[in-house]
Amino acid sequence: QVQLLESGGGSVQAGGSLRLSCAASGYTYSIFYMTYMTWFRQAPGKEREGVAAIFRGGRSTYYADSVEGRFTISQDNAKNTVYLQMNSLKPEDTALYYCAASSKVGTWYQTGLYNYWGQGTQVTVSS
Repeated sequence: QVQLLESGGGSVQAGGSLRLSCAASGYTYSIFYMTYMTWFRQAPGKEREGVAAIFRGGRSTYYADSVEGRFTISQDNAKNTVYLQMNSLKPEDTALYYCAASSKVGTWYQTGLYNYWGQGTQVTVSS
């Protein structure tokens, strides 16, 4: 079984920065071999949405239009950890942020593609 543990959330003022981490563990598991490692977020009353993804160990990265140019996803294969650097944060970025892993091929932002999910870390941005 694979476990994903997010950390790094918190409260910040608009324009500030946060870095989220997602540490992966489990039997013979390496994030390098996953098809997608992805950050999702869910705000109260809204659907869960894809924020950023890494495809197959870093071959490609994908971003939602709303975060393009402000957020950066990266991964450290030696540490089995995925990061989300979030800069120029806005109040509309406030949400519970989840890390997810998929071994399947498909559209990166579709939640049904993902085998494993973390418990989430809260990000709150005040104006």
